[in-house]
Amino acid sequence: MIEVIDTGIAPSSSPVNDCIRVGRQVWLVVIAEDPATGEIVDGDIEKQTRQTLANLDQAIRAAGGTLADIVQVQVFLIDKADAAGMNRVYAELFKKPYPVRATVVVKELLAAGLRIEITATAMLAG
Repeated sequence: MIEVIDTGIAPSSSPVNDCIRVGRQVWLVVIAEDPATGEIVDGDIEKQTRQTLANLDQAIRAAGGTLADIVQVQVFLIDKADAAGMNRVYAELFKKPYPVRATVVVKELLAAGLRIEITATAMLAG
């Protein structure tokens, strides 16, 4: 049975959930938004990555886990040149052993001004 997790992050106006849990598995989607207002955080890729990962941390904690429980990450960027800045911030929060990760460059993301979107899968301790 799917459990929708209340992450404390402003909900999307689209028909989606940002965090669900089924048993020990958690699926998350986060963007560079102010968690209280849902407004996109303006700034360069490092600022947006920092906010996106802060939201990921908040969401996984709401589900009963930590960043160390995340086993897979997918990063979507709108500019290949942003990969280096994203990696600098990513390495501040994720430590070895790193989760499996794919980084994909896309033409655009749905929200105006958004440079990064992250999906993640976690496996919580039993």
